[in-house]
Amino acid sequence: MTATNPPSHPARRTVLSGALALGTGALLASALPAGSAQAATGPVIADTTTWGARTPSSTLSLINGAPDKVIVHHTATDNVTDYSQAHAYALARAMQTYQMDTEHWIDTGQHFTISRGAYITEGRHNSLSTLVAGTQHVESAHCTAQNTVAIGIENEGTYSTVDPRSAQYAVLVDLITYICTQYGLRAYQIYGHRDFNNTECPGDHLYALIPQLRRDVAARIGGDPTGPVWPMLSSGATGEKVRTLQYLLVQHGATLTVDGSFGPATLSAVTAYQNTTHAAADGVAGNQTWSQAVAPLARGASGSAAKAVQSQLTAHGITTTVDGAFGPGTEAGVKSFQTSASLPSDGVVDARTWSRLLG
Repeated sequence: MTATNPPSHPARRTVLSGALALGTGALLASALPAGSAQAATGPVIADTTTWGARTPSSTLSLINGAPDKVIVHHTATDNVTDYSQAHAYALARAMQTYQMDTEHWIDTGQHFTISRGAYITEGRHNSLSTLVAGTQHVESAHCTAQNTVAIGIENEGTYSTVDPRSAQYAVLVDLITYICTQYGLRAYQIYGHRDFNNTECPGDHLYALIPQLRRDVAARIGGDPTGPVWPMLSSGATGEKVRTLQYLLVQHGATLTVDGSFGPATLSAVTAYQNTTHAAADGVAGNQTWSQAVAPLARGASGSAAKAVQSQLTAHGITTTVDGAFGPGTEAGVKSFQTSASLPSDGVVDARTWSRLLG
């Protein structure tokens, strides 16, 4: 199952608030242990057993390798003043109950949750153990079309008009730093939910903190925190950027002539893709469309996305055969471009290399 938050969240807010009113009492009555898990260099995270999670309704999928991004959310619930551990555990149970019983997901959708009191709880089962190992991650249900490639973090509260509490934000920095360290991610691979889906999440104020969040994480792990910047393309546009867009749409299943002209067929393909990924279906290729369409490419890849890279390299003066096979020549061309663009010269076309190719 996949998740996407609509522009407002009254149902979720109502359900979770009601569940929390009952959940805290249940926690105190049952006196669940206040244990937690902590990796050697990571923050304290209460695992699913500690907060009293239900068993998933079916088997969870483990994905080999690392995710390629972290996505930040807010729960769109009240900005409570109960900062206790008991409340954090009750929140974790309430979210799982809502997502399993109302949304009919197999488990909690996100990997981790940070309460207003700055307690971290594991969300979906196995999220913590795979993070500690650093070689797998769990398929999730927090962001449509990103659930196999992204770690999702919910932050308790609604951050449309206010910032998170400083203690909560500090723990968010701690958690993401650890995630980046374990999975080899860079600080610019931190995003907000609205970068991919048509949603208000994670709220205007928390979303506005994403650049600062990248800088704060980069201060710990190193590297340039500057994130990707995408062009806006609409009907009537022409040129290499449109050609790249068309190649990527074909990679995602569209039947489209790659001619560098944004005509009716391209408009139709863009809108169809936006509907599939729960992006804003306005027919304009902007932040959400590009963020969804690009995926990391490296040596051994093939297909229309590889052609897009090769065509862009040629347009940048690095002559490359446009054959859709990402071999040694393409890798060398990518490394050459990355060096010229002051990017890490690793030969991997990640989101930031894509964005620099697009200018």
